[in-house]
Amino acid sequence: MSYLRIVAIVTTLAALAVSATASAQDLGGTLAKIKRTNTITLGVRDGSIPFSFLDDRQRYQGYSIDLCMKIVAAVQKHLNMSGLKVVTNPVTAANRIPLMANGTIDLECGSTTNNAERQKQVAFAPTMFVIANRLLTKKSSNINSLADMKGKTLVATAGTTTHKQMTMLNAERKLGMKILVGKDHPESFLMLETGRAVAEANDDILLAGQLATARNPDQYVIGAEALSVEPYGIMLRRGDPKFKAVVDGALTDLYRSDEFPEIYARWFTSAIPPRGINLNFPMSAQLKAAIAKPTDSPDPAAYAVK
Repeated sequence: MSYLRIVAIVTTLAALAVSATASAQDLGGTLAKIKRTNTITLGVRDGSIPFSFLDDRQRYQGYSIDLCMKIVAAVQKHLNMSGLKVVTNPVTAANRIPLMANGTIDLECGSTTNNAERQKQVAFAPTMFVIANRLLTKKSSNINSLADMKGKTLVATAGTTTHKQMTMLNAERKLGMKILVGKDHPESFLMLETGRAVAEANDDILLAGQLATARNPDQYVIGAEALSVEPYGIMLRRGDPKFKAVVDGALTDLYRSDEFPEIYARWFTSAIPPRGINLNFPMSAQLKAAIAKPTDSPDPAAYAVK
């Protein structure tokens, strides 16, 4: 083999090595981590029915899980990987943001409110749900609004925007409520169920999910008073535009497809596990608008139906 031929081969190999290195560097952030480890880690919730929960076979499932798996498929395709290991890591309302920020999880597939304060720490995919904060009470308590809670005991879940909101409203309206804190949504409902609190404050759809698993759902009522309107989003790390572009693209494509209404119906207007109860929660006008024009805005005004 001639000297010039050897030089040409060495030069080509060097160029390929440089190209591969540059390609890996171009990938960056979460995509590079996933490519390197062949693993994507989903933060999941044990009791956020119907978004993310454990069924009677101890399997994680729900609306948010379905959406996250669509993102997983898009990531796998984007990285041109033949297989991608999916790991589920249980999170709580209190630790989900720290676990995202420190790299433990790559996507948080739960029921997380997207607001301006949280966007300083994490990023959000396009809004997947729009909720209102309400009170859940026993019918026998005759609580019809937050004003009726003056001097009474309320429970909210630790680490939620609802807990913060109730604390602020309690002070602003001089209600004198005692606010208990549940470590998760099931514990908050248990405090209401056992009489330690006369009301639970939470997102309306989560309250509907709790009633779906309650022993005596007919004893409870979700209040008509909407204390706030908030968007839910799948959470990802902040400052990672390439990963976010893949995530946003995956959900935007899904929202425009015929499959999305089927996924929504599976969890909100059909019988769901573990007890086969239908939440009868049709898609709101606010969510329809958000799906038609996907946005990750944390501003509640962005979800007002005009």
